[in-house]
Amino acid sequence: MMWQCSSYSFDSRMPVVMGILNVTPDSFSDGGQHNDFDSALAHARAMLEAGAKIIDVGGESTRPGSVAVSVEEELSRTVDIVRALAEEGVCVSIDTRHAEVARACVEAGAAIINDVSGFRDPAMVEVAASCDAGCVIMHMKGEPATMQENPTYDDVVAEVKEYLAAQAAMLEAAGVSRRRICLDPGPGFGKTPSQTLELMRNFHEFSRLGYPTMCAVSRKRYIGEAYGIADAGERDAASAAEALMACELGASVVRAHNVEETMKSLADLRPYALIALGSNVALVANPGEETEGKIANLQQAITGLCSIPDTQIVDISSFYESEPAYYEDQDTFVNAMVLVRTGVPPKELLQYLHAIENSLGRVREIPNGPRTLDLDIVDYQMYVVDKEELTLPHPRATERDFVVKPLLELLPEHVLADGTKVVSGEALYGEAHAI
Repeated sequence: MMWQCSSYSFDSRMPVVMGILNVTPDSFSDGGQHNDFDSALAHARAMLEAGAKIIDVGGESTRPGSVAVSVEEELSRTVDIVRALAEEGVCVSIDTRHAEVARACVEAGAAIINDVSGFRDPAMVEVAASCDAGCVIMHMKGEPATMQENPTYDDVVAEVKEYLAAQAAMLEAAGVSRRRICLDPGPGFGKTPSQTLELMRNFHEFSRLGYPTMCAVSRKRYIGEAYGIADAGERDAASAAEALMACELGASVVRAHNVEETMKSLADLRPYALIALGSNVALVANPGEETEGKIANLQQAITGLCSIPDTQIVDISSFYESEPAYYEDQDTFVNAMVLVRTGVPPKELLQYLHAIENSLGRVREIPNGPRTLDLDIVDYQMYVVDKEELTLPHPRATERDFVVKPLLELLPEHVLADGTKVVSGEALYGEAHAI
């Protein structure tokens, strides 16, 4: 999945860093440090040198309790630096909630509109529809001046997810290509530290919406409370650690003050792997409860996946009942998909999967025949191989409905490591239905 931002495109399978350039006197952690043209340009260049691929220019502080500045003042702070960076071939983002500022900065060369108000203003939607810039939709409850006054949610993850999905659909209906949209759950914007922590520990839920996603936690208050760091300027290492966790859960873009520290942390990002699970022989089941027995086999397998070294389960699909494929004279299957992050190489990972299969009595007598458990690596990040013992991506993945449906539940718009897009409705075998 690519994020298209004017003439720039970013592969969402590998996170990119967006360096924060606040040209303001009052931002919460770096106000006044880069609010003249020369120091702003120098800091932007330093962040690019450290590894940033995008520079996010902000001319209005939206910290909790902040007071709005005039459009004229925001423009005077931002347009010249946006133009100068764009002329140097930099992918520039304009961090604004004002349509006039967004339009002027896009005309000056900005390739991204980062709207903290989530494109709630019809005028901002009109700007987005009239250009080809990337669009970051952020969730914020209320306005900056009042957003931290007792924010309440019944389910913060579900409500933020629903909002982002609705705003993305609205932009698409207005003519903005899906490929241009990135989602930001807005940590710290109208959310308590505990609510923000809940959002970030469930970041994979936003990946299920099928858009690139942004992790914008740098120096935020919740990090101060979670890690016991009062001074915002001293939260860079903890911010980088949080960014790594978010990227393991699917974040595509990391917005950061300290690019060097963030790049150092992201070097530890483990590849993702998609593992398909299937069973049509229950080990233990009373008559009429065969489906429950097959599900129990898959649950045992998931427990086994948790024991693989340096491997973490990120997300698990629903269970699906499917018709048998290829060898049809057998019982129906129960299937699922598990997304993991792992430091285990593919061939070694396959050996672990075989061991889990064997532990549940897997018998390999009939090709594609009945089995207590079947575990297949469907895709392993950026890894393509065609050997007798292992072929990746799985050569039959996209023709199997019982693979496609649970995979797309976790990762809509997913593209396999060999560039094949997984598409709904085109599978030929093993029709599947969610249980």
